[in-house]
Amino acid sequence: MYLLGLGILLMVLKLLGAAPVADWSWWGVLLPFPLASLWWTVADLTGYTKRRAAERELQRRLRQMRRHLAQQQKSFR
Repeated sequence: MYLLGLGILLMVLKLLGAAPVADWSWWGVLLPFPLASLWWTVADLTGYTKRRAAERELQRRLRQMRRHLAQQQKSFR
């Protein structure tokens, strides 16, 4: 996602004519877009994306379980 943001920022700076990006070739300005695509492809092929999603899901479940246990403990008091 950082590469995508960098690509958008560089493209806007190039279109606005901001130095030093205005002097760069379009190849250099647009390079973050294919790099982001390559990263997403590699992340999907290696399972990185699924592992991250599974970790987020596990953390969500743990927060939910802790909240439920805390509510149960309050009801017993």
